[in-house]
Amino acid sequence: MSEKNIDKLIRQWTLANALEHEGKASTNAVIGKLIAEKPELKSEIQDLKKKIQETVEEVNELSVENQKNELEKIGAPERKKKEEKGLSELPEIDEYPKIVTRFAPNPNGPLHLGHVRTAFLSHEYARRNDGKFILRFEDTNPENARVDIYDLIKKDLKWLGLDWDEEYIQSERLEIYYSYLEDLLEKGNAYICNCPPQKFKNLRDEQESCPCRGLNPEENKDRWKKMLNGSFEEGEAAVRIKTDLENPNPALRDWPAFRIVTKNHPKTEDEYRVWPLYNFSVAIDDHEMGITHILRGKEHEVNEQRQRQLYDHLGWDYPTAIQHGRLSVKDTVLSKTRIMEGISEGKYEGYDDLRLGTIAAVKRRGIKPEALRELIIEVGTTKADSTLSWDTLYTKNRRIIDEEANRYFFVSEPQELLIHDSPEKEKAKLRLHPDQTERGERVLPLDIEEGDLRVWITKNDVENIEEGEIIRLKDLLNFKLTSKEPLEGNFESFELKDVAKIHWVSADPVEVEVLTPDGESDTGYAEPEVAQLPEGEIIQFERYGFVRIDKTEPVIKACYAHS
Repeated sequence: MSEKNIDKLIRQWTLANALEHEGKASTNAVIGKLIAEKPELKSEIQDLKKKIQETVEEVNELSVENQKNELEKIGAPERKKKEEKGLSELPEIDEYPKIVTRFAPNPNGPLHLGHVRTAFLSHEYARRNDGKFILRFEDTNPENARVDIYDLIKKDLKWLGLDWDEEYIQSERLEIYYSYLEDLLEKGNAYICNCPPQKFKNLRDEQESCPCRGLNPEENKDRWKKMLNGSFEEGEAAVRIKTDLENPNPALRDWPAFRIVTKNHPKTEDEYRVWPLYNFSVAIDDHEMGITHILRGKEHEVNEQRQRQLYDHLGWDYPTAIQHGRLSVKDTVLSKTRIMEGISEGKYEGYDDLRLGTIAAVKRRGIKPEALRELIIEVGTTKADSTLSWDTLYTKNRRIIDEEANRYFFVSEPQELLIHDSPEKEKAKLRLHPDQTERGERVLPLDIEEGDLRVWITKNDVENIEEGEIIRLKDLLNFKLTSKEPLEGNFESFELKDVAKIHWVSADPVEVEVLTPDGESDTGYAEPEVAQLPEGEIIQFERYGFVRIDKTEPVIKACYAHS
């Protein structure tokens, strides 16, 4: 930015700031605005500070009327448009008779939280506009497609509540791609290149054509047959789309569209040896399937430009493209490569290992799909990169499951406590939910023998209570702690008192292991009725947190969700 333009900008912001504060501008406020609106000036701000101070003093000497007149004359400063959060209206909706969106995962690994933004947004826009939502498996790389992932992805999408109207698998559509390519070869818009990759790259970077670019259609079709029949080996030939060699971006010059891959595909086995690359198959399918709106991450900008080049060759109108920022999750593994490597190396137990950010792991922990959907819709289609906050997700999930989850006691690292002089009582009845009496009660049997009540409490509670202190066993009784070694106390009363409350279990406790998101686990005792809960049920262990029953055989395991 020139010195003249910087001076004008300083003057504009100083006048604007003065008018917002009854004619008195602030140097610090003007500096803040300059940095916020023009971040590139941050490195120069110390040099500009004196100029800003002088301008502030000059402007503050003017009357409000003169400030207003001057700002009108030189123009108000341009302010950055704030990107709105939430789901905006779908653009160019009136240009299409029916809205069609798609979610197109690669079955090379499980879905994770980074994928759900595109999936939720594409589905939501289709449903809001009475349109069509398509699921398309983009599996044209035989080297990484995994046969078990197709069903896993569909299972995850169904759990998320994302139903689809049509389903396609690209590996079953190769004849369609071949047909379009042969037309491009015939018209001279594509060619078969057998140049060594480094030689082609050098020529491309110099904006020069390779020797293969000038082949006539018949020569190209002959080479195409050789790719198909095995005359060319893997790596010896590739199909390239002709583009402008003077394009300033080398990635958009004669990019590859097909290559030879001899590894068997999990779906089609050895039926095909020539496979389309991403941009070719995606472009053809988006047209063939009538996609009207493509929602994708902004990292696909080059891919989009390549696809537009192909559309130009074929004489098609490109769909409406909506780019959004990348969604990341702090301290959570989202990389498919790292996930798959970790599983194969035994670092992770499987796709639903609680340390991962996969949809399978999130489901296993007891996070509800409604909470994820609400969070994604709030983030919307902003192009700014977003970091998903676990705390925000927990807050939304807690609001959903708090009313659904029954309450139970769980005692981690249990310590035995004996309470003397306890009145004879066989059992305690506690509400399943504190706010919903209609849910009924649960029964905790009591182990009392000759006036001695035997209970188990957590090691953490033992460390935090003192001899002589009166404590309440939650929803049961009060006792005075008389000894910590051995752990003993005397019955005080049943009446509710304003004293420390701890949870407990007594007779017939069941052993439970709670798996935590950091890969560790807590072991302890839960009240007996927990043994009757079905797998998948989400409950709250009071004063501990929400958990989801993971397994009931041979031992009870639960997965920790959040507090």
